[in-house]
Amino acid sequence: MSTYTCRYCRQPSDASSGTCPLCGAPTDIREEISDSGWVEQPAIRDMARLQFGQSHCQIVGAMVPVAEFSLAQNDMIYFSHHVLLWTELNAQLTNMPLKGAWNRKLAGLPLVMVEGRGPGRIALSDNHAGEVIALPLGHGEAMWVREHRFLCSTGNIKYHWDRTGIWYTTGSGDDSKTHYPMGMFGDTFAAEGGPGLLLLHARGNTFIRDLSQGQTMLIQPSSLLYRDLSVRMQLHLEYPHNNGISFWSNRWSYRNIWVRLHGPGRVAVQSAYAPPEDAEPIRNSPRGTTRHRW
Repeated sequence: MSTYTCRYCRQPSDASSGTCPLCGAPTDIREEISDSGWVEQPAIRDMARLQFGQSHCQIVGAMVPVAEFSLAQNDMIYFSHHVLLWTELNAQLTNMPLKGAWNRKLAGLPLVMVEGRGPGRIALSDNHAGEVIALPLGHGEAMWVREHRFLCSTGNIKYHWDRTGIWYTTGSGDDSKTHYPMGMFGDTFAAEGGPGLLLLHARGNTFIRDLSQGQTMLIQPSSLLYRDLSVRMQLHLEYPHNNGISFWSNRWSYRNIWVRLHGPGRVAVQSAYAPPEDAEPIRNSPRGTTRHRW
């Protein structure tokens, strides 16, 4: 087997096939890099197979891709109940116990984490147009993922969540409201006891970039897909002028809301995002928030 390091998942892979067996990225295409340095993540080809342990996952479809798992005896994946598309009867499905105050919701409905064990086949789909992104993690490697982008993971990847720390409040007194432009929580996944496979669902196209030490960048909050744990982030507010009139004062509410990323480390963004739309003046924000007038 001839080996090479995949330019997308950064893992040693087999160069003899047309796709990386760990992340599904094509091996026979030219790397697409924009003038600003962002690398386009190619979509996983229809029917590409990803190998992990004695099991494999086949990515089926292009517009709304499905991840079909063929699980060997005792192999396990876990996922949120709402992405389960179909399952064979011999595959074992059980609720996954989670430590801490687990009270996560999507569209107002509670999320239940499910374990799926082999032998048997299980298919998962996020039910939205976009791409499946495969992130193979070596032993000891970890990745931060934005809320509601997780599709599934192999059982040896441990999971926990934390508050993002990206928030601001509008209004005052009993009418105050806290906003979370990139979600209240973020998910961290870490491989233990060997390599594992993490699958995400991205809406739109996905672009990755390596930030150098001390390099910073502003992004739309809901565009962030994943980042290395070494990348720090903070809220950044911009108040533009219009014909000499400043929008900084509380009388005016127009502003741009960003997340400021600090390198070093890898970051990935998706091209489909929902910009914050509330227009009330910001009354409070986390310590360390940066502000800029222009």
